[in-house]
Amino acid sequence: MSSLDKYTSPVSADTWDVPAAGATRFTWEYDGGRERLLNLYQKGKDKQWDAQTRIDWDLPVDENNPLGLPDEFNPLKGYERYERMPAKELDILRRHNCSWIFSQFLHGEQGAMSVAARVVESVPDLDAKFYAATQVMDEARHVELFSKFANEKIGMLYPINDGLARLLSDALSDGRWDMPYLGMQVLIEGLALATFGVYRDLATNPMVKQLLAFVMQDEARHVAFGRLALRDYYSQITEKERAEREEFVVEGCYLMRDRFQAKEVFERVGLPVDECVKHLETSEIYTIYQSLLFSRIVPCVRDIGLWGDKVQAAYADIGVLDAARSDLDALMRQDEEIAEGFSKAEAEAELDARRQEVDAAVAAGAESD
Repeated sequence: MSSLDKYTSPVSADTWDVPAAGATRFTWEYDGGRERLLNLYQKGKDKQWDAQTRIDWDLPVDENNPLGLPDEFNPLKGYERYERMPAKELDILRRHNCSWIFSQFLHGEQGAMSVAARVVESVPDLDAKFYAATQVMDEARHVELFSKFANEKIGMLYPINDGLARLLSDALSDGRWDMPYLGMQVLIEGLALATFGVYRDLATNPMVKQLLAFVMQDEARHVAFGRLALRDYYSQITEKERAEREEFVVEGCYLMRDRFQAKEVFERVGLPVDECVKHLETSEIYTIYQSLLFSRIVPCVRDIGLWGDKVQAAYADIGVLDAARSDLDALMRQDEEIAEGFSKAEAEAELDARRQEVDAAVAAGAESD
């Protein structure tokens, strides 16, 4: 069965063509490079993994609540119509909501793969090209992983959200080499990293926690890549150039804020979209959720030097300005430690299984004697 048959509304079998702009840049300087970027490149090579074998795909998943989220974390909690929904309708809503979340993860990762390939072409420095090449492989793995989960464990897909599509299109079609960096490495990847973290920590399904932890280990490197490269470049640009990029950041952040309202889900399951959005705007759970989503973007934008009055005013309007005080490096270290914890647990489980095999073989040998 084609994945095209699993979409909640029809999507074209044709490709979505985004016109590319800008130059493919070659450099003839093959010696040296920024030590931190080269170290990140080495880490990118060392940390490659196989989505088919590293994830335990035999773990059970409830298709009506794939994340295993407790009901109190639903942002519609307290909405009168939601509270009156029978159990069967709640199951349908949970499945559609999870399908929408993982569909956007999937589409975003395909976008990230394309943007990373564009960065390899357009960035002028070889050290950045090296790292971006490892990111292309990372993103291909993530597309593979989220595709398998959405198709096999949920069995339903949503089309790409309009806000995400617009941001991807803007990042890819801008001829300036740094704009795909800014759109993807800082905004889209920063939001994805924070979103993965929210669901990694709240989900109770072991497979979901495992796969998000491993994806986040990769994504943390991607955001670090954007920070390093853009911080160097933006320290040298003119005020006019800085203002243009800050305008892009402001527009992108409003797009991302609105895209996580999941209006498509409300419409699909027959809930009044305007009422649901109105409830979200006053929901304490959604307010906390939204602040967590921007926890990686805001300090990164400040760190790379795009911190003018318009950017700060936009973040104040969205209600996430306080996130500028987040310790981004500490959050990245925590992501790494959580993923390593899963890897250690896997290694210990494999060792224990091997011990049991050996013990069984020894016992069988003793019985035959």
